[in-house]
Amino acid sequence: MNDHPSRHLATFAAELSFAQIPEPVLRRAEDLLLDWLGSVLAAREARPVRSILRFAEAMGPAEGASEVLISRRGSSPVFAALVNAAASHYAEQDDVHNGSVFHPAAVVFGPALATAQALGASGARLLSAVVAGYETGIRVGEFLGRSHYRTFHTTATAGTLAAAAAVGHLLELTPGQMLHAFGSAGTQSAGVWEFLRDAADSKQLHCAHAAASGLMSAWLAKDGFTGAARVLEGTQGLGVGMSTDADASRLVDGLGTRWTLAETSFKFHASCRHTHPAADALLQVMSQHGLRAADIECVTAHVHQGAIDVLGRVGVPSTVHQAKFSMGTVLGLIAVNGRADLAGFDRDFLAPEVASLRDRVRMELDPEVDAAYPARWIGKISLITRDGRRLSGRVDEPKGDPGNTLSRTEIEDKMKRLAQYGGSATPQQTQALCDRIWSIAEAPNVGRMMED
Repeated sequence: MNDHPSRHLATFAAELSFAQIPEPVLRRAEDLLLDWLGSVLAAREARPVRSILRFAEAMGPAEGASEVLISRRGSSPVFAALVNAAASHYAEQDDVHNGSVFHPAAVVFGPALATAQALGASGARLLSAVVAGYETGIRVGEFLGRSHYRTFHTTATAGTLAAAAAVGHLLELTPGQMLHAFGSAGTQSAGVWEFLRDAADSKQLHCAHAAASGLMSAWLAKDGFTGAARVLEGTQGLGVGMSTDADASRLVDGLGTRWTLAETSFKFHASCRHTHPAADALLQVMSQHGLRAADIECVTAHVHQGAIDVLGRVGVPSTVHQAKFSMGTVLGLIAVNGRADLAGFDRDFLAPEVASLRDRVRMELDPEVDAAYPARWIGKISLITRDGRRLSGRVDEPKGDPGNTLSRTEIEDKMKRLAQYGGSATPQQTQALCDRIWSIAEAPNVGRMMED
């Protein structure tokens, strides 16, 4: 199957068994599930998410086995996946895989959980499906390459195939059916970065669409619906249409031995991941030299081209969400508050002290940082103080990366803060949810996540 990498990947996603997955990968999947749940619960009152929820309630059934987490109502798998995926990408706290520049949780857990609940699947089946989704989506993102990301939101595009793999695994698709699911999912891949210029709501739609389209593709394949056999690497496939550096070998890189799910990073700051390396480097310099925001004259963030491509679209942000894609705003919050958290963005993204420093931050392409990207996201900043000192900082692994990861205690604390921010659950309910996720592999039936 080396001459047909899509088929090789589809076969892996279809035939992966729980027993094949190393214990650390399973535990990491549980970590990522709890982290994802926190991001969903944080978005309970978010305006664009409420719009998608109202659409789902108008178009979907009044009840069903699949859980809409922010409303605690039941629905069909497709509408539950639609809402939960949209919600999970709003707070900018969901996970990211560096090498593919892809947010797997946002497009994998929603459709996987909704389908598992509808089928009455076990926790072990859910976890193996999630691993199949991560391993597929990350490799598709790597296949599409750096050129793809300049225009396309990889979470939206690779996300359709990630969702199809997870749901197809739960539906027990044959390798041939999974390949058809990939074909149908790939032909629906979409999502461009232009929305950032207008502070539009498209990012939530990207995840909702990817999750629902991937889910639909898998269910259709189960019914005999066919899709392109080489939708990725074919002569008129995604690689040709959406990339100039697509590499089909990345689709099968280390399948079954290299577990890309374990390479996934948690997001510590509530902002675009491209801002995190510089944010951590600024925190380092301020801590080492005892600086306050008032001591800083100007800051230069030495970045990779991907950061410029995405963050360079935002000047003065007009919304909280757009502010999370402003390097100046993020570094301003870090300097003023010592953190860039959800409450800080809501309260201070246009605060005079933050805005003043924002306008004195610039990004500069750094050859070393750019050469290391996307495999490594190095953080480098230089600054000039009001008294004329020139200082610099460097972070090789931002907080949340696999080599600088969050402990389970930190993941629990993060999830609880996110749920509290969204007003979605009591402390007792969030602790019960944590306890449940840590033992989900033994659950005979996934069932509802949010118990009253």
